[in-house]
Amino acid sequence: MISLQQKLIKTSLWSSILAGAIALCLLFALSAYQTMDTQDAIMDEIADFLVAQTQPTQSSQTIGELSKEFDISYVVQHQQRILAQSKLEDQHDVSAFVSERIADDYGFYWQDRQLWRSYKRIDSESQREVLMLQPMQERVELLLQSVLGYAAVLLLLWGLQWVLLKVLMKRDFAVIRQFSEQISLKNPKELSPIDASQPAIIELEPIRLQLNSLMQRLGRALEAEHRFTADASHELRSPLSAIQMRLQVIRRKYQDHPQLATEMLAIQQDVSRGTQVLENLLLLARLDPSKEEDLPKTQVDVQAITERLLSDYQESLQQHHLILHSQLEPVTIEANAELLQICLRNLIDNAVHYTPAQGTIQIRLQQQGRQLYWQIDNSGEGLDETVIQHFGERFYRVLGSQVQGSGLGLSICKKIVELHQGQIKFSASELGGLKVLLSI
Repeated sequence: MISLQQKLIKTSLWSSILAGAIALCLLFALSAYQTMDTQDAIMDEIADFLVAQTQPTQSSQTIGELSKEFDISYVVQHQQRILAQSKLEDQHDVSAFVSERIADDYGFYWQDRQLWRSYKRIDSESQREVLMLQPMQERVELLLQSVLGYAAVLLLLWGLQWVLLKVLMKRDFAVIRQFSEQISLKNPKELSPIDASQPAIIELEPIRLQLNSLMQRLGRALEAEHRFTADASHELRSPLSAIQMRLQVIRRKYQDHPQLATEMLAIQQDVSRGTQVLENLLLLARLDPSKEEDLPKTQVDVQAITERLLSDYQESLQQHHLILHSQLEPVTIEANAELLQICLRNLIDNAVHYTPAQGTIQIRLQQQGRQLYWQIDNSGEGLDETVIQHFGERFYRVLGSQVQGSGLGLSICKKIVELHQGQIKFSASELGGLKVLLSI
């Protein structure tokens, strides 16, 4: 995952570094040109002084200071006779050079493993010959001082720019974080338009407008789905109830025909399953638009509800030869008694129907602080993790299961728990079946 903020900081900083590096190269070239030009001018000025002196043997103080400061060695000759020369410590012996070896005007000379800048000037009137040498190292040092100083300033500026970018980018991205928080607060119950950020960011406006349009369409679709589910379930309940009554009348009328009565019983069971599906759909339609804060709640004895439900399933447990282990602590919470009972009944019913014969069901109820924990495990042949991930989805049923059902029981439980601001988790049980942990 790439951070846009970090990417912008890196891009800004690298562009600044590139621009600074280019400027440093240009400064190096310009400084090299200016250093060469300035040093050459100094050599020419010293030559002017030497030629203009009436007594070259007496070097002026100015020439001596310039020669010492810039490490320039010189010698003045007339007809192969030395008239004057510089007096520098460890100076190069200019007089040892044959004048023909140094080109007229400015040039370069390689000697003693280093490069020298040479200058030769012959005065036409006095026929005096001035020979000058200066190590290029002197000029390079001057050049590096100016360039390194600029480089140090650049490093300081780059560090300061990095700090400023971090602070300013964090401040500017606060608007985007606020925009993200507004989006995260949206849910099927809260689809109001997202307000424009202040100050408004032009690049975010198209995204905001598209999201608002999407939420409007989503709200209309959810409302239409809810209305269709409620209306269809309600309209289908009446004809199914009528069919159920007529089947009962026909069974009583033809009770002397065992084969016909058996077929009628199968049809009646199918109608009963259809009626149960409709009841579940009506319950979901009733729960969907509910808000947690509007849910009526009272003090509910969860232990008593669980014991009452287990007593209702005693006959089913005996028919399937199931072993029940329950460990119930006295727990009272604030909840909707009717919905909580429906949730627990669905979980127990699910365990009873999906536990194989001679299997085991374990139920635990305990309270830690203000938190209720209700857990049910059942034995089985094992569940795949990919299958468990789909539990709680509407109409989802495990493929190959021989148990009749609508696939709505766990989704109803999940919705009820969400209305109580709790959590329900599905996982593989140590007994081999499903473990359901409900916490409110």
